[in-house]
Amino acid sequence: MRPEGEITRGTTNPSRLRRVDRWITQAQRDVLIAAGESPLIVDLGYGASPVTTLELYRRARAIVPAAEVTGLEIDPERVRYANRTLAELRAAGHELPGLRFAVGGFELPVPRRPAVIRAFNVLRQYPEERAWTAWERLRAALAPGGILVEGTCDEIGRRAIWVTIPADHGREALITFSARIASLERPSDLAERLPKVLIHRNIPGERVHEFLRGWDQAWNRSAPYSAFGPRQRWVAAAAALAGEWPVIRHPPYGGHRRWRLGEVTVPWAALAPDGRGAPASGGAGG
Repeated sequence: MRPEGEITRGTTNPSRLRRVDRWITQAQRDVLIAAGESPLIVDLGYGASPVTTLELYRRARAIVPAAEVTGLEIDPERVRYANRTLAELRAAGHELPGLRFAVGGFELPVPRRPAVIRAFNVLRQYPEERAWTAWERLRAALAPGGILVEGTCDEIGRRAIWVTIPADHGREALITFSARIASLERPSDLAERLPKVLIHRNIPGERVHEFLRGWDQAWNRSAPYSAFGPRQRWVAAAAALAGEWPVIRHPPYGGHRRWRLGEVTVPWAALAPDGRGAPASGGAGG
């Protein structure tokens, strides 16, 4: 079967996805634990180097020691390179059980439904409607209780935005904004990393535009906190924004601890384009 999807640029760097990995292993820790002794995690479209898949594997295994991670790429040469790298690591004494690389795309050629799918910097090259369809397809492939984490980040991982889409209807989807705070002049600088389904919606009249505008205003009002450093200003701005938008204030997804990490999370429904919520389970390809 021909892999479904298009080859990405393949750009990758060590620690590029550390922010989203921290989200998966901390804020979504219960998902990994509830998935059983050997939850399957799929890293879809890992790029020209397997480095970020290896990092995800190690971080997930610190939470669930028998977690399995499969990196999928459409480009067979990238998979060959990843498997050569894996063989060299094992020859050097790193066993890395449960880690594998395979050719594949949105059809997810894996032996069972994954608990987590991480798809980062994959959908930006697609038309918006294909991105919606990809969400539906990937969500439908999850194990019960699983999550799809889809987003984008800059080349060295300083700025990222991702959407967490649960397999279950009873749980709400979330959108998370994450940054190395010192790299920002204002929160709306993150707009360039909006997911494909929102990147063209950052215009007057759309909710995501109003949210970012309100966040900048909260940032400006929090300027006096700059005397204590950018982190304190970010926390103050997040608290102010939470008075106007449904910013999540409590663990595991929000509150001071996560705000201090440079994160702000809101329900996806608060920013979704009119008439477009999170995809329904059993969507395209389900």
